[in-house]
Amino acid sequence: MSQVIRLGLVGLGKIARDQHLPAIAAHPDLELVAVASRNACAEGLPYFADLEAMLREGPAIDAVILCQPPQARYAAARTALLAGKHVFLEKPPGATVTEVEALIALAKAQGVSLFASWHSRYAAGVAAAKAWLAANPPRHIQINWKEDVRHWHPGQTWIWQAGGFGVFDPGINALSILTEIVDEPVRLVRAHLTTPSNCQAPIAATLAMQTASDQPIDAEFDFRQTGPQSWDIIVQSDARRLVLGHGGNVLTIDGVAQTCDSEAEYPLMYAHFAQLVRAGQSDVDLAPLRLVADAFLCGEPYSTEAFHD
Repeated sequence: MSQVIRLGLVGLGKIARDQHLPAIAAHPDLELVAVASRNACAEGLPYFADLEAMLREGPAIDAVILCQPPQARYAAARTALLAGKHVFLEKPPGATVTEVEALIALAKAQGVSLFASWHSRYAAGVAAAKAWLAANPPRHIQINWKEDVRHWHPGQTWIWQAGGFGVFDPGINALSILTEIVDEPVRLVRAHLTTPSNCQAPIAATLAMQTASDQPIDAEFDFRQTGPQSWDIIVQSDARRLVLGHGGNVLTIDGVAQTCDSEAEYPLMYAHFAQLVRAGQSDVDLAPLRLVADAFLCGEPYSTEAFHD
């Protein structure tokens, strides 16, 4: 491998432009050398219609960044791993738990790195919240993760299709934080899933969960929020209270705002990915995906009015 890790990016949508491209450009050990996308190209870089063409005809690359919808991620990741490339998976890492487990085994067999990126775990207040919970065992956790789908996912029809996750596309961010800051397994107890009559994935969900020590966790996810958006996790200990707001980037303890670093989720993820590649290691935590899978498996379905973007 060259001194700089050469990257090929697949799926040049909004998240790739807003987050991945700036984070890659800011890291001295990473260089984006090619892009594969059906509908977009990056100025000044070789462009290919798909991953196969990029691998066959493009410049030499060491790793592949996969930013396309989750339904397409397994096939692309498998292709990249079989070609001997390290792989960075945008969240969620796949459409099913089984296919991601297969990728883990394949990456190990190929001797390359696989990274399931949970960007919200790198939010500015998460590490401090985790340390606080270690000293203050939670008695109840409330998650409120509500946003306007028309603002954040305009025209993204894949999100409403089977395997597109619906409201769990943002909701899994909350679950990734939850499973990071709680130092014991979390299990799903029950779920209610509300799905528009013309969609296959839910627009809202409520989850009841428990820690291994039987402490309750309640979550409310909703794609219909207008006005101020809600990305909050509220932890009640015996006599203390922690609020992790703004997607994990604002931390308040007992009503007192805590000093946090600036938001740098994607730069921190890419720094971690570079370290994994250099060390020949992988990092794939399936806990958030398993909770979503359990919600789909055990959730009570409810139908609501049709959704139109």
